[in-house]
Amino acid sequence: MTTGCKTTTIFLTTLCGLLLTILGLTQEWPTVAWPVLAVLLVGVPAVVFKVAAVRRGPLQVEVEEQRTDPPIERRELHIRRVALPSKWADYDFLFSATVRWYPLDVPGIDPVLNPAGLAVETVLDRARRITEQREPGRPSLVQHELSGALSTLSPDPAGHLQAMAEDITLVLREHDQERLTQLADVRKDKAVWEHQRKYEQSKRQYLSEDVLKDTGSAVVWWLAKHDDHVEKTVADLGLLARLTSAANDTDVPERLRDLMPRPHGEQPDAYEMRETAPPVEQEPMPADLFEAFLTSMGMTEEDDRRPMVAKQFADVLRAQDQDEIAEELLRRLHPPTGFAPEGGEPPASAPGTTEGTPGASPSESSEPFEGTPDGE
Repeated sequence: MTTGCKTTTIFLTTLCGLLLTILGLTQEWPTVAWPVLAVLLVGVPAVVFKVAAVRRGPLQVEVEEQRTDPPIERRELHIRRVALPSKWADYDFLFSATVRWYPLDVPGIDPVLNPAGLAVETVLDRARRITEQREPGRPSLVQHELSGALSTLSPDPAGHLQAMAEDITLVLREHDQERLTQLADVRKDKAVWEHQRKYEQSKRQYLSEDVLKDTGSAVVWWLAKHDDHVEKTVADLGLLARLTSAANDTDVPERLRDLMPRPHGEQPDAYEMRETAPPVEQEPMPADLFEAFLTSMGMTEEDDRRPMVAKQFADVLRAQDQDEIAEELLRRLHPPTGFAPEGGEPPASAPGTTEGTPGASPSESSEPFEGTPDGE
């Protein structure tokens, strides 16, 4: 019979004895009944114990009582924002956690007077070996890694105690986080810019070395994109030729110059005027008309009368305030410098000629020109 059963039997026997005593007092049992009651209260438990012992058999069963280990004395300490190095210089993690430990009873080792400091050092050493291998860009990921690595009890190097950490928080300083965010934005912008630059370089290379290599390549490329606009492509041959020449920094081939469109109001260059442009008719000047008049009168360029008539007519024009036309007549027809048509002395005769103007009779030289003031 186990200890629990024995205790229960004694309790029930005592309870029954009290009940029977109360009953006997209220019923006024005879005096003989009280010794019998006492014998029953003592004998019944003895019989029960005897029967239980017989049922167990003759062999003694050794039952070893289960003994629990003595409770471990656990202690804890909260640490906040302890700087731990990262893989990048000057970017430290800020470590916060609850450090728990319990001392080890190791014979021959002096007791530790400050177990909290030893436990914190053990935990921080384990955490530092992890953080110094991690980049600071993802502190939340490193935080979960530390939560797993520091969740088990591990002894310190001297074996005085075992320590662990929980409720771990790992962050960066606010300005460090801002710098990392800016660096990440710059790296992403740079990557986009690099892709754009390579795309533009590839496009320029394709256009310069393939599409605009010459006018024929440009025409074929244009037809490949607009194969249903053949007539428009033919009409735009001049534009394609100019575009190809500009892309290669060369002149438009002479065979394609006639196809080039000319902007409104643009004048052709001198070469084109000589080669292709028809002569432009200009309005005749007064000197041209006077020279044509003299020619129609039979005074050719070899006629000596032309300069004299021109001088007389120039004087008439000066009288009419037409000095510019008069100067143009004198410049074009070159009258003799010594000719004096208005009463001056006649110029000296050249050797071998008669008096007056060479090649003309005296009557012709002295006769005033019809229509001048002298002839009025």
